[in-house]
Amino acid sequence: MLDSPIAQAILLGVVEGLTEFLPVSSTGHLILSGWLLGFDGPPGKVFEVAIQLGAIVAVCVLYFRRLWRVAVALPASPAARRFLLTLLLGFSPAMVLGALLHGFIKGVLFSPWVVVFSLVLGGCAILIIERMRPQPKIARAEDVPPATALAVGFCQALAMIPGVSRSGATILGGVLLGLERRAAAEFSFFLAIPTMLAATVYDLYKNRTLLSVEDFGIIAIGFLSAMVTAMLVVDGLLRWLQRHTFEIFGWYRIAIGLVMAIVLLRAG
Repeated sequence: MLDSPIAQAILLGVVEGLTEFLPVSSTGHLILSGWLLGFDGPPGKVFEVAIQLGAIVAVCVLYFRRLWRVAVALPASPAARRFLLTLLLGFSPAMVLGALLHGFIKGVLFSPWVVVFSLVLGGCAILIIERMRPQPKIARAEDVPPATALAVGFCQALAMIPGVSRSGATILGGVLLGLERRAAAEFSFFLAIPTMLAATVYDLYKNRTLLSVEDFGIIAIGFLSAMVTAMLVVDGLLRWLQRHTFEIFGWYRIAIGLVMAIVLLRAG
């Protein structure tokens, strides 16, 4: 059954939806899952990026009212314009560095071994950060100062390395910069919207001549699978953050990284 490209696309969409908003690296899990399944998807790693947008669309649906209030208030509200500015500042490092390093990232860094090292090192980083995080000062995503948003944006840029985790880098970066866990998570969600939209459009454009109608069908299946799964995960993550730390994800990253290293070594 899993030899079918459609079944593989659905499964990878579920993997994406489960991992996009957890600090475990959705891209890393997609690369490792695709390698294990022998998934031969669309060229240029477009599939991995495009289905991540499915998870981001889930955020747009779940947070539609808050996003709509900001959009409607933009002409008259300094607070709404300030929030938009913070998102643009947070997005800018990934936009600039992604455009400059796109070829290197896709051609060199999208490999199982890069993911393994990133998972283990990122897991260690989570355990360290949880022990040194400062007292939170910012309780709402809408109250993130511009300078803090830019700093979180540079944290997000680190996630261009597969296995680092975009959500992990931004949430834990936000926690280190004084955001409460929920505020850091929600700011990470909002920041993902322009980031993943731009990444998907850019990848589709760069690979437009290589994609077939069948490729777009596979992408659409993975996209919908990721969107539905992510809608179920986001609320659970926010409830989790009210009572727990991220340490379990640090240990999980280390464990899965070491297991995958053994699998890769045995595979040759």
